[in-house]
Amino acid sequence: MPKIIKAHSLTGRITPELMRQAFKAVKSNRGAAGVDKVSVEMFEANLSPNLDALMRDLKGRTFQTKPLRRVNIPKPGSTKTRPLGIPIVRDRVAQEVLRRLLEPIFEPLFHDASHGFRKGRGCHSAIERILELHKQGYQHVLDADIKGFFDNLPHKVIMAAVCQRVADGNVLGIVEKFLKAGVMEDGVFKPTTIGTPQGGVISPLLANVVLDYMDWALAEAGYLHVRYADDFVVLGKTKAETQGALEVVRQCLIQLGLELSEEKTRLTTYGKGYEFLGFRLSVRSRLMRDKSRNKFQDKVREITTRSRNFDETVINALNQVIRGTANYFAQPFATCRWLFQKLDSWIRMRLRAMKKKRKNYDDNRRISVRYFSQKLGLLTLEQFCTYKDEYGETRRVAPRNVAT
Repeated sequence: MPKIIKAHSLTGRITPELMRQAFKAVKSNRGAAGVDKVSVEMFEANLSPNLDALMRDLKGRTFQTKPLRRVNIPKPGSTKTRPLGIPIVRDRVAQEVLRRLLEPIFEPLFHDASHGFRKGRGCHSAIERILELHKQGYQHVLDADIKGFFDNLPHKVIMAAVCQRVADGNVLGIVEKFLKAGVMEDGVFKPTTIGTPQGGVISPLLANVVLDYMDWALAEAGYLHVRYADDFVVLGKTKAETQGALEVVRQCLIQLGLELSEEKTRLTTYGKGYEFLGFRLSVRSRLMRDKSRNKFQDKVREITTRSRNFDETVINALNQVIRGTANYFAQPFATCRWLFQKLDSWIRMRLRAMKKKRKNYDDNRRISVRYFSQKLGLLTLEQFCTYKDEYGETRRVAPRNVAT
């Protein structure tokens, strides 16, 4: 664990330039309006007065938060929903200011096992590290899940973790105000006495600050793990290692006021396979997991319904979905090419049926693959597939000729 050195006088670092940078970041992330119904565009219409007033409040200890607008997002492949909290634009700018003040303090101290919401790291670097450890013989896996992490994280635990490195009372007070901002759901105000809102700008950083304790505890106990936000796996060379790691994790979470989801936590092996960050990882393949594939196909079905007119907007919408999915899953470490070929063929089948307003195999074969790619400009998932050459350079795979 790194030596604790506290940061003082962070309030003095709040400058007009920092405020402008924070708003620029909020604007680039877009997002809906909060409870005050003020959009990013409306806030920007009077940008200078709005930022000046916000800076005075942040520096003068007069800043007050507004409740978050609660939106329930359906979980893919499930009837359950995930609560999302949408702050007002003004509060999003304030949170971004906080993030920019706090991140330089905590980032150099985070354990190397953490990959979520860190510059130069991400989902792919996390998976690449896991695959590297598997190659080194770490075949046993603790596939763990923290029960309702963002919803159940105690405020006192969050504040204690932040207070270890920050001594500016004003900044600490603003963090606490965001945690206690409450939510508006169906016109009713509900206080928040626990948890950090999913959707808050500062929530990912606070998650890393809290879970860094577990990262160092596992490392000091001699275990290797990879974490992305609240998703993590521990790897070992024997089952006994992962069983020991499980007990360390349980004790850490008790200290943090959290617990494992027993039904979602399991001991497995790389040979049997497991899911992590949207992939199904195993010795044989690194594929899109079933939920990810189903979510992709649901989006395609929505775009290619036969009741819709077949025009350029359909192709543009499909290309957006295809590009987004391929950019995430078409990685050099992935073995998705055969699955992508099947999905590409399925998309063309949907388009043929949409164009002819019927699903007839013999009739649909008359519309060639070349027609979709060259005349309509339809992208394919396969064209995004990549691999590493002998020099370690990333190359695109040449698509094969296909008949359907």
